[in-house]
Amino acid sequence: MVNTLAPETTAPATRRPQRTATGRDRARRRQSAVAYLFLAPALLFFAAFLVLPLGFALLLSTSRWAGFDLSDIRPVGAANFTGLFADGSTFLAPVLTNTLLFALGTVALALAGSVLVATCIDKLRLQGLWRTLYFLPMVTTVVAVGNVWKYMYEPGGLVNGVLNALGLGSVAFLQDPHTALPAVVVVQAWASAGSAVLVLTAGLKSVPGTYYEAAALDGAGAVTVFWRITLPLLRPSLLFVCVTQFLTGLQSFALITVMTKGGPGNATAVAALEMYRQAFSYGDWGTASAAAFVLFVVVLVITLGQLWLFRRRGEDT
Repeated sequence: MVNTLAPETTAPATRRPQRTATGRDRARRRQSAVAYLFLAPALLFFAAFLVLPLGFALLLSTSRWAGFDLSDIRPVGAANFTGLFADGSTFLAPVLTNTLLFALGTVALALAGSVLVATCIDKLRLQGLWRTLYFLPMVTTVVAVGNVWKYMYEPGGLVNGVLNALGLGSVAFLQDPHTALPAVVVVQAWASAGSAVLVLTAGLKSVPGTYYEAAALDGAGAVTVFWRITLPLLRPSLLFVCVTQFLTGLQSFALITVMTKGGPGNATAVAALEMYRQAFSYGDWGTASAAAFVLFVVVLVITLGQLWLFRRRGEDT
């Protein structure tokens, strides 16, 4: 018998028309255009107040300019940078040295104090109240903080009054070149420790309580628990505090200007203050711009070093 049934034929797979893919591409382009349209104000602000000034500062760092007429800009190559480190220049010593010492002192005091305060607050009641009290210096203007501490450091001020009551005698904190920088470091650390306390208290809240329970069962003391559990688990918070405090110390300007104006002599002169002097007091915008880029390189190297050090210590543990 002859099979008269026609063989089954499968319908060819339907292909999406090419215009559908093209339509999706057009939709993506429209979405991108809308996104860039919304981002345009922020990008224009970023370009106008960061990118353009940065490029202009780079131009000035290789030029001489008195700060008035743009036609007076004269290229000088690397003369501004070499002048910063030439014999007789005060930029390397004491300015850059003071800047590093000021930043190191600020980090050391603020970090040690904030770790101690955060650990104590974590065990107290009314933690929100204590965090608020320690954060108050952060919302106070630098001018007010500097003036209050300036009067406290005076021979008849509160600090010397306490020293006299203890029989230690008065100290000319801001008038003595040996004590002026440490005195300002104490104020900077006190004023900036509030943010560090908030970060560290939040970090302490993230430490699982099971670690402390296991340590208590093993009979570990408070010091051992602090060094073996608390500090290692606070490493991300400590890294953030170290980097931010160091950046704050390296760029400090207002507090030193209010309290000492860089004196006595150049005992408290720092890089930001020196840049201000070169630009607005001496009219040498080229040297000021060169000093700004040197400070930028210093900040970048130190920040990368901190990140590498914390990452290496984390891998070792």
